[in-house]
Amino acid sequence: MALTFANEPDARRYSMRDGNTLVGVLDYAVNASTIALTRAFTQPPFRGKGYAAELMEFAVNDIESTSTLRIVPSCWYAAQWFDRNPERAGLLSR
Repeated sequence: MALTFANEPDARRYSMRDGNTLVGVLDYAVNASTIALTRAFTQPPFRGKGYAAELMEFAVNDIESTSTLRIVPSCWYAAQWFDRNPERAGLLSR
């Protein structure tokens, strides 16, 4: 499987694909100086394989390297990901 990741700003989401097949998405909303990660979704056949964590890592790395936005983990999965990755907490909105 050759996964590709992308930021799709017109759709306000990060996506992960296997070829043309959409594996998962991470929706977001930008508001002034913050970006809220509002929903993580993995297609049922791909669940339980760690793909959501890979997509989160891609998104967080992209946000960190391309903007000065602070992250608001609005969905349970994003909040849980930051709990498991406390070294990235400096990116969170205070």
